[in-house]
Amino acid sequence: MDTPQKKRLLWQLPFLVLLIVGTVLIIRQQHTMPYQQNTDLIFGTTYHVTYQCDSDMSASIKAELMKVDRSLSPFNKSSVITAINNNQSVEPDQMFLDVFQQAMTISQETKGAFDITVAPLVNAWGFGFKNGEIPSRHQVDSLMAIVGYQKVSLVDGKIRKADPRMMLDCSAIAKGYGTDVVANFLRKRGVENFMVEIGGEIVTQGVNPKRLPWRIGVTKPTEDPLNVEHELQTTLNVTDIAMATSGNYRNFYYKGNKRYAHTIDPHTGYPVQHNILSATVLAKTCMVADAYATSFMVMGLDGAKEVLQRHPELMAYLIYDDGQGGNAIWCSPSLKNRIAK
Repeated sequence: MDTPQKKRLLWQLPFLVLLIVGTVLIIRQQHTMPYQQNTDLIFGTTYHVTYQCDSDMSASIKAELMKVDRSLSPFNKSSVITAINNNQSVEPDQMFLDVFQQAMTISQETKGAFDITVAPLVNAWGFGFKNGEIPSRHQVDSLMAIVGYQKVSLVDGKIRKADPRMMLDCSAIAKGYGTDVVANFLRKRGVENFMVEIGGEIVTQGVNPKRLPWRIGVTKPTEDPLNVEHELQTTLNVTDIAMATSGNYRNFYYKGNKRYAHTIDPHTGYPVQHNILSATVLAKTCMVADAYATSFMVMGLDGAKEVLQRHPELMAYLIYDDGQGGNAIWCSPSLKNRIAK
């Protein structure tokens, strides 16, 4: 080796050593850095956030979620959506616009199975932000006149309703959006490993505290209004993806020996009677997964399959009534390698 080459090698060696040492230190730090766990209440449910970080960011996480609440919660009397429902002059914030535009897109893709204008019907059946009794056929028909995603639009930065009696309810997409908001907040703070869960809607990234991929259970759909039974149907590997589940096995009531589930079909005005018991959807964002999970509960098995065929970026795990007193499973072919053995 000639002298110039030796000199170059000698100059490069210190940088190579620094690179190796730095890499070792980063790996060691990743293995020793603690995982924080934050739990609190939001949107009428609990949330759990697990993330690898030296500092506790619980206050900042709660602040991010309160921004979503002030925009999209119909239970918050000073929220943007409450002002719109009350026909007050208000300019929607960016959070509301993000959710509204995504909701309109999914409404079109599902031919109205997903519809944020269904609030009057949800309230009438006693499942919304206003208490109600079982409505008569005449009442349902009357409310159907003010339901329909085509009757609401964004014009010059403001929401325009075809009828002032129309009300919006983003509960079937807002939890997923809130989960995305926290996940994006953690990413901006440089957090690489985390799981965000709000009322069963989940976003994960990286690895769990055991340095393994995140694994999330899908609950077996048994009637459980008190949410005390947690028998699992299966477990999915959901690292670096969002997941949402919708089902009628917890939020329902009986009256006159008849069961009424909380998912309302926007096309009929009545609680759905389809065979799907639980719909779990995996997507790039939890907002999208949340909305499609609700849509599939409305559409039934055949309708859900048709949408999934047109949207290969979505994956679904559907539990349905087999018509013989038992449950059956259908899942996207692309999801099968995520089912934990």
